[in-house]
Amino acid sequence: MKDTISSPETPPASSSSIFGYTVVALGLALFIRLFIAAPYIVEGSSMEPAFAGWDYLIIDKIVYEIKKPARGEVIVFTLPQDASRSLIKRVIGLPGETVRISDSTVTIVNASHPDGFALEEPYIDPKNATGGESVERTLGPDEYFVMGDNRRVSSDSRIWGGLPKADISGRVDIRLFPFNMIDVVPGRFTYSGE
Repeated sequence: MKDTISSPETPPASSSSIFGYTVVALGLALFIRLFIAAPYIVEGSSMEPAFAGWDYLIIDKIVYEIKKPARGEVIVFTLPQDASRSLIKRVIGLPGETVRISDSTVTIVNASHPDGFALEEPYIDPKNATGGESVERTLGPDEYFVMGDNRRVSSDSRIWGGLPKADISGRVDIRLFPFNMIDVVPGRFTYSGE
């Protein structure tokens, strides 16, 4: 007697079920892209050395529905003066604070520090710092002061003022490219002494 093993035949997938799976997959991808996470490719050098041109990033679009942006986080936002442009910058000043810049020193004045405190910024390459500039901005209740790490070339809140929270697209959560720099929450810095 010969033993044979037979596998049950799986019925071929119908074209309607393949179409249904495709629609569900595309719908899920669209939902994720619109409401949860989005890709972003860095253009330019305003965030060097933390981020360089062609870095491929994933931004978290829902984190700021749950919590407020924190000082030191790197965000992507729509430029208030030109909704067709998205930029990447670091959060420096929070709502209600006054940001003072003298030479290359950033001072934050808030309720906890009425005399202000100098912001520690080890992510700034000294060759990218600026000198001789003087800026003072007091932020509204829903505004953030953002700056690029490469201060010499960055167009940021020093030029166009506070960034409304409504214009923030999300927080940079993942760097996928270049492959040798894959990272989770890249560029984030937590300040001490606040």
